[in-house]
Amino acid sequence: MFDVEAIRKDFPILDQIVNDEPLIYLDNAATTQKPLAVLEAINRYYEQDNANVHRGVHTLAERATASYEAARETIRKFINAGSTKEVLFTRGTTTSLNWVARFAEETLTEGDQVLISVMEHHSNIIPWQEACRKTGAELVYVYLKDGALDMDDLRAKLTDKVKFVSLAHASNVLGVINPIKEITQMAHKVGAIMVVDGAQSTPHMKIDVQDLDVDFFAFSGHKMAGPTGIGVLYGKEKYLEQMSPVEFGGEMIDFVYEQSASWKELPWKFEAGTPNMAGAIGLAAAVDYLENLGMEAIEAHEQELIAYVFPKLQAIEGLTIYGSQDLAQRSGVIAFNLGDLHPHDLATALDYEGVAVRAGHHCAQPLLQYLEVPATARASFYIYNTKADCDKLVDALLKTKEFFNGTF
Repeated sequence: MFDVEAIRKDFPILDQIVNDEPLIYLDNAATTQKPLAVLEAINRYYEQDNANVHRGVHTLAERATASYEAARETIRKFINAGSTKEVLFTRGTTTSLNWVARFAEETLTEGDQVLISVMEHHSNIIPWQEACRKTGAELVYVYLKDGALDMDDLRAKLTDKVKFVSLAHASNVLGVINPIKEITQMAHKVGAIMVVDGAQSTPHMKIDVQDLDVDFFAFSGHKMAGPTGIGVLYGKEKYLEQMSPVEFGGEMIDFVYEQSASWKELPWKFEAGTPNMAGAIGLAAAVDYLENLGMEAIEAHEQELIAYVFPKLQAIEGLTIYGSQDLAQRSGVIAFNLGDLHPHDLATALDYEGVAVRAGHHCAQPLLQYLEVPATARASFYIYNTKADCDKLVDALLKTKEFFNGTF
């Protein structure tokens, strides 16, 4: 049984008053809160095992190394990677996607194409813009149909000119979940490499990279109850062997001569300098916490919340919801606008009621230009949110509408 009230007790930050109201935290697509198990794992590392990894032979260094590499194995199992060689620790999804785009720069030539969608986060747009600018390749966009990815448009544009396809598994604005397994099969048929931004999917559903058959998969710790500053890039071993490191020095070297150097084997050739040991250990603790709840149960809980709140939001006159109206295609993200009220004013008004939502372009300006809106508000749900939180959101929106009555 998914006991939300018990889960909430694991997150002490939620037990506070904001603007004289109990905190309702609905900004989980930006970052999630951290359970005591994660905070304690990080503290325990710093209190008992703090040392640099891999090269030290003293006891603390050996314990730190063992914990760091055990964290990698935890992540491997979590996403079902083939081996720990395929699990690279990075600073987060942005870093991971930049590494893959840098690899693309080594292989793309003029006349090649990179296929992305208009719903992508800037972190999955700008690295590809740069790769195409440097190589003469063309960046091609797939657009939307009924608030979701237009699969007919994708099929028409996925030709043998396309060398990389890079898509969000779940949109951080529309909440739409893309059919990555199907798209990967299509990409591989034309010889394209499949890259997935999993920042908004990994915290909320079971990920099996071997079943999806993706070539690269990126995600961040802080969006899945883990610490900031740590993320993962999964890559198939055959491609990681071809990739050149992006950063150099420290732990990634094998031997350095005066005029040349050689690199360690996978995965360490990509992890230059002192790694984020505490971050990796904290991320592993977050994975253990989520798996103890059950990823299927987490997904079902969020789907229950969306099914509960969505019609209530739809019933608010003047409220526009963006993305597919088909809840089977949606994650726990809902972007909306209320009449002509600016999203920043809307978010501020909700904050007065203790409800924390996001407002702005959500690092997805091409999408908002496509939707012909400058910004939206966004509510996003996670494991510790309840139907009472949903009701509070709806109530706060109605109060805001009443307060600004006459402006829309």
